[in-house]
Amino acid sequence: MALAGGTLALAAPSQAASPAPTAKTLPGSHPSWATAKADQGAVAADTTTSVTVYLAGQDPAGLAAYAKAVSSPSSPDYGKFMSAAQAKAKYLATPAQIQTVKDWLTSAGLTVTGATDHAVSVSGGSAAIQKAFGTALHRYTVDGKKVTAPTKDAVVPASVSGLISGVVGLTGSAPTVQPQSVSVKSTVATGSTAKPASGLATVPTCSAYWDQKVAKGAPVGYTAKTYYDQCSFQPSQLRQAYGITASGLTGKGATVAIVDAYGSSTMLADANQFATNHGDKAFKAGQYSEVVTPDQWNSQDACGGPANWAGEEALDVEMVHGLAPDANVVYVGANSCQDNDLSAALANIVDNHLADVVSNSWDGLMHSTSGDESPAQIAAYEQIFQQGAIEGIGFDFSSGDCGDNSPAAAATGANCDKTTTRAQAGFPGSDGWVTDVGGTALATSSKKGSYGFETDMGTLRSTLTANGKGWTPLPGAFYFGGGGGTSEDFAQPWYQGTVVPSALSHTLMTGATSKTAQRVTPDVAMNGDLYTSVLVGMSDGAPYSEGGYGGTSVSAPEFSAVQADAIQGRHGRPIGFANPEIYSRAGSKSFTDVVNKTAVQGRPPLSAVYDAGIISGTLRARLVAFGRDYGLTATKGYDNATGVGSPTETYLKSLANG
Repeated sequence: MALAGGTLALAAPSQAASPAPTAKTLPGSHPSWATAKADQGAVAADTTTSVTVYLAGQDPAGLAAYAKAVSSPSSPDYGKFMSAAQAKAKYLATPAQIQTVKDWLTSAGLTVTGATDHAVSVSGGSAAIQKAFGTALHRYTVDGKKVTAPTKDAVVPASVSGLISGVVGLTGSAPTVQPQSVSVKSTVATGSTAKPASGLATVPTCSAYWDQKVAKGAPVGYTAKTYYDQCSFQPSQLRQAYGITASGLTGKGATVAIVDAYGSSTMLADANQFATNHGDKAFKAGQYSEVVTPDQWNSQDACGGPANWAGEEALDVEMVHGLAPDANVVYVGANSCQDNDLSAALANIVDNHLADVVSNSWDGLMHSTSGDESPAQIAAYEQIFQQGAIEGIGFDFSSGDCGDNSPAAAATGANCDKTTTRAQAGFPGSDGWVTDVGGTALATSSKKGSYGFETDMGTLRSTLTANGKGWTPLPGAFYFGGGGGTSEDFAQPWYQGTVVPSALSHTLMTGATSKTAQRVTPDVAMNGDLYTSVLVGMSDGAPYSEGGYGGTSVSAPEFSAVQADAIQGRHGRPIGFANPEIYSRAGSKSFTDVVNKTAVQGRPPLSAVYDAGIISGTLRARLVAFGRDYGLTATKGYDNATGVGSPTETYLKSLANG
């Protein structure tokens, strides 16, 4: 049995021998949509299928136990991190175990295409797949498309059943994730070509800080007087607002890894130009590095290709460098936006200890019309997260940009996954071994960036009518909102019990009551609203330009940068998995408790006018209402819109003294 600290108790000679291993069925490997009614028959015999077989490792229970112990301030093992070599030697699959799995797969006629301490990748024909996994592959009609899937759950033989945690790839419809950011420039509808009779500015106009410029001539919206929205933030303003400038910390000595799909061809040059354009320092020689393998990029049609991810990468790199200008940054580009490639990129980070903090500005669904996230993939991610925890590496994820991810939110949301089947928390952010970073709308009180207030990230949007005399619709439709909520899939982790209200942890997002307490997200939050956007500069083969971006894709790298700053304050001591430390400070001055006071019945919402000026003969103006997340609300104390709140200078100081 596993003891505290991950050590093992040896069996005494008098104890009964362990039961002999038996064949193991892998639950969830046969998707629910692969029904007899949808069955179109067996795949062609010469069809090649590629699958990933995930390895359980030597001691999964011990790995989880030590990850908890090393992350908990109350534990005697707190902060006693292992090296990557020590972690792999103690917990991951041994060379002999990996070889046993490879031998089994090749004996079935499959070809090994890759192997790590976490997984073995193979490919082969349908007969070899059936021999190895005990299930045939058929074609099924799903949403008008023909998709491959096994006819039943895969089964692995007794000889390897204890070595394998699961298999993915048997189903042809692989889950994908999407970047959690949107460009302000790309989300404005074309509208009429007639210039409206409005007194609004006909050139792009914004306020240097909240309530600076009255939108004179604007039609009446939610309030008698409305202001132009804030100009996109520069990093120096965010450093000022969140107390980073006052702390004097710059992330020196810490390393942040950023994981997205593919890779920009001009990232370093773009980041350096962006920094110097705004009075900050370019990367020093060797401060920025990349791990990308363009010859292995795949699934570009499904993922949008490198161009779809270039803006996300630029956003993430520039936010981390902007808020932690002396931290090292390593960009690790996954070979696609599918789980097996993303988890491989994360595994590379922990196996080689490439960073202290990992920023992930992507998010997916646990439950969609293409199927549920498989238990095998969840286990694979958790092995990586737990290994990172015992090495002193923390993982930050974006909570999403679609509120509660319900079909109703997805109907009008700008960055929603339309395949959602119900209100749900996103993944991997809802996993209990990561820090889920939600979004806020930050208002500054000066051009320099002095903190004004925050509300939850959630906007309603209305369009200026063609005649310039009104807004339609009014109230606006849901457009953008930070993710979060109660997970139906993950139980409440140990660090949330005394902080998260029982009404949240026991109420699922469908409205059903859970007998057990469940994981609730997000954990923390920072600025990410689309209309309190941040500037991002990029080229990637085009002329360099800058524009405003919003989303929890902004929030995640912001918080990762804060963690890098905190590591400097701790004289280089790692933080690791941060949630126990975060929740131990809930309700203190370490966090601003973000409360949406305008959500009270009868109070008009905070609102502003976004004015892009005359484009193609049309004045592109929008009325935006803030603090209107879908299905989530920022309330006093912990809530499912902003978690424990946004970090302050006190948070940085308290970690330095911790």
